[in-house]
Amino acid sequence: MKWRGMGRLLAITTLAFGCATAQDEAFTNPSRAPRIFGSSGRGSVYVVMGDSTAAGRGANYEKGIAIATAQHMATSHRVVLTNLGVSGARLRDVVTEQLAAAEQLRPDVVLISVGANDVTHLTPLRSMKTSLLEILRRLRRSNENVAIVVTGSPEIGAPPRVPRVLRPVASARTRLVNEMFRAVAADEHVTLAPIADLTGPLFRKDRSLFAGDRFHPNERGYATWINVLNRSLGDALAGQ
Repeated sequence: MKWRGMGRLLAITTLAFGCATAQDEAFTNPSRAPRIFGSSGRGSVYVVMGDSTAAGRGANYEKGIAIATAQHMATSHRVVLTNLGVSGARLRDVVTEQLAAAEQLRPDVVLISVGANDVTHLTPLRSMKTSLLEILRRLRRSNENVAIVVTGSPEIGAPPRVPRVLRPVASARTRLVNEMFRAVAADEHVTLAPIADLTGPLFRKDRSLFAGDRFHPNERGYATWINVLNRSLGDALAGQ
């Protein structure tokens, strides 16, 4: 039992270290300046929060999830996008580094793309839940009618950068984290965009969906997310 426990600890420590190095290469987070999409209809304030996936790491930013979802919503009305995403962020970092700015904007729509770094860094689920609930509570305090979509973690067992022997551990951890997201989304009546469930199998089969760092999605990879996110944002807006 002692040696099995030590082996598991070594495995998950290696996972955390190996995946974290995917964040070490130079990357510039997106500008916090608002961008306007569309020119007619009612206007909405759209805020994107989260980690490197929110920031568009791995692809041309203009083809990432923030811009693509803003453009999709702008087909029906004017959208003012502010992207607060920070590469490497965990849920607790969203609380401490992004939430105050989001509150000041009093957003109508929020996309929270976060969870992968909590998987790789083994953040306790209770701590994650506390942070997520605080984010939702404070966003609603800023605008009681805000539509919120959360992604949870992508499938961390899929990236080629994760050693094959550790992929089962990463997948199991992804499922646990996303179970927490799913439960909170149901309890708090926010919309879950099930990125891992709907795109994880694609990433496991097709390595060409990953960027050069072998961890983040590339432009084609993010395109598989965008379809899921657009549907989820539509559901969230329809439920207001």
